[in-house]
Amino acid sequence: MHEVQVQCPYCYEIQWLEIESDERGEMVQDCEVCCRPWRVRVSWSRDHEPQVMVDRAQ
Repeated sequence: MHEVQVQCPYCYEIQWLEIESDERGEMVQDCEVCCRPWRVRVSWSRDHEPQVMVDRAQ
């Protein structure tokens, strides 16, 4: 399990996401502060580190 720091695209609060080593692709998750939905994209680097992008879910 990896922890990744992200920023909410709505309220801009910094939060931590836990990423499992087998997670890949896209998912929707709600912000723990403002409860608005995020689109979370997870990929992995060659060094086996998670690369996470968060933006507003439509």
